[in-house]
Amino acid sequence: MAEEAIKLGGKKKSMFIDKVKAIIPEGGNLNLCLTCGACSSGCPATGLDGMDPRKFLRMAALGMDEEIVKSDWPWMCTMCQRCIYVCPMKIDIPQLVFNARGLRPRDQRPKGILGSCDMQLRNDSTSAMGISPDDFIFVVQDVLEEFREAQPEFAEMEAPIDKQGAEFFLNQNSREPVTEPNEMLPLWKILHLVGADWTYGSHGWAGENYCLFLADNDSWEKVTRTTVNQANKLGCKIFLNTE
Repeated sequence: MAEEAIKLGGKKKSMFIDKVKAIIPEGGNLNLCLTCGACSSGCPATGLDGMDPRKFLRMAALGMDEEIVKSDWPWMCTMCQRCIYVCPMKIDIPQLVFNARGLRPRDQRPKGILGSCDMQLRNDSTSAMGISPDDFIFVVQDVLEEFREAQPEFAEMEAPIDKQGAEFFLNQNSREPVTEPNEMLPLWKILHLVGADWTYGSHGWAGENYCLFLADNDSWEKVTRTTVNQANKLGCKIFLNTE
């Protein structure tokens, strides 16, 4: 069954794609599309909601701003950037998608991402699970103590928090301390065996950043800044982002 043809109106004075071109370096090459379909062939979100990267880009180019705002497809994009990797013109479709998310009023964006972002903003851990710094410290110390007792060969292993002058500042997905705390151990063991000088921070230790996926620029910058400030406060040289 043939798809219904898209009907276009007159050219609009101010189009979404023009605003995005003005934001990203060199316009993100958004006007260089050859409609070859390479982006769609490798995209994990192709076909979802009847959309794919090539179709989305064409809608933007044709000024279909209202349709873009209503579409749920930008929220299905994983921002994996496969489309840029395979595109012969290196068109920055993920940046177009990111800015398309920002077209929606904040309170109308997906509730799961919105709620997780707001939770991150409410605590110094920046944890989407709402874990406080004190709770995180307790869980890490408890898991470490039990592991040392169970495996004496790792009796000297450390899982430091707020260690001043450590070389590496490590973050952590905040779901693991709540639901699967033992899943933190494999990375600790690797860091111990290679002799890495590392630390968590009591503040800004959570690795996820839902505010980034929400396309809330001020909020995702605040979450990231909390982590960076703690790493700088401790004098760490390298930030290891596990996410």
